[in-house]
Amino acid sequence: MYPLNPPVWADIHKGGACYQMIEVKRRDNESSESLLRRFSKRVQQSGVLLRAKKRRFYEKGKNKRAQRSDALRRLAIREERDMLRKLGKLEEYDAKKRGKRPRRLPSIPSV
Repeated sequence: MYPLNPPVWADIHKGGACYQMIEVKRRDNESSESLLRRFSKRVQQSGVLLRAKKRRFYEKGKNKRAQRSDALRRLAIREERDMLRKLGKLEEYDAKKRGKRPRRLPSIPSV
């Protein structure tokens, strides 16, 4: 027999190991549409779909030379940023001050 309020869930398997499970239980007097909407939102927020799409195709890893050059580039950028911060030419990053990102305007189709 099926339970009255079955949980809706999703997970990703890799070699038999389950990485994440999202569970949404049905509330009293909740329609199936709103339950599905809540579930979809939770799946979207968790990043399950992004990881699944990323794993769809194999990506060859970088060789040691490329990894080293990337690390050196990041280090140089970090050092330059720290130097500019010390000279007062770059503001300190403050997430609270930043606020929300501005919304993009919808693109106008060209005729």
